[in-house]
Amino acid sequence: MSDQEAIGSFINKWRARWPEWSVAEVFIPRGQRETVLAWMALLQELTDAAWGGSDPRPGEAKLGWWVEELQGWSRGIRRHPLGQVLQKFPGPWMQLAAALPQLRDSRERPVDAADAFAQVQPFAAAVAAIEEILFDGPAGAEETVAANLLHMRLAHHPADAAPLQALAQAGEGAALAEWTRQLAAAQAPSGAAVRSRRVLGGLAWARLRRGEAVQPVPALQALWVAWRAARG
Repeated sequence: MSDQEAIGSFINKWRARWPEWSVAEVFIPRGQRETVLAWMALLQELTDAAWGGSDPRPGEAKLGWWVEELQGWSRGIRRHPLGQVLQKFPGPWMQLAAALPQLRDSRERPVDAADAFAQVQPFAAAVAAIEEILFDGPAGAEETVAANLLHMRLAHHPADAAPLQALAQAGEGAALAEWTRQLAAAQAPSGAAVRSRRVLGGLAWARLRRGEAVQPVPALQALWVAWRAARG
C-alpha cells in the first residue's frame, strides 16, 4: 500500500464516524481540508489506542510507539503515513508526545465532570497548541478541545466514560444518558478555537443535544450547525 492509500484509509476511518463532515467541510478553507482530515485521523488513532478494547495493554504499546514517532517529527523524521501531511508543520510535536502518558491514564473512570476534564487537559492543551499552528488560530482553546475529546470517548468508548458521580445520580442503566446531558451543557459551541474545531465541536454538541452521542445528525441540521460554528 502506498503512503497515499494508507493516508486515505485512516481518513476514511474517521469519516465513517463523522459522515456529517461531508456537508460541514464546505465551511473549511479548501487549502486546509487535507490537513484537517489527516489531523483528525491522527487524533482518532491516539484516542482509540488510549480508550479502546477491554485489554489496555495493546493500546499502551501503541501509544508508546507514538511517543517515539512524534518525538521524531520534531526532528524531521517520520515513519507513519499521516506524517507525510502533518510533520512538515512546525507544531509542538514534543508537547503532544509528552501528553500521551496522561491520555493513557485517562482510561480510568473519572470521579465527576471536573475530574473528566482534568484527565484529558494535558492532551487537550497539546492538541490546542498544535491546532493554533496548523490552522493559524487563537490561543485558549483547551476547554473546547477537552469537551470534544470527552464526547469522542462517550460516543466510541463508553464503557468507563460516565463519571462515578453520574452513576450515583442516575444508576448504572441511565448513567450514560446523564453524562450525555452533562456534556451537552459543557459542549456548547465556542469561538475560542480554530474553525475546524468549532465546526466539529458544533456537530458533537448537536449529537449530544439529541441524546445520541454516536448518531450522526441529519444533513440539513449539520449544515446549519456547521455554518453557525464557522461564523464563530
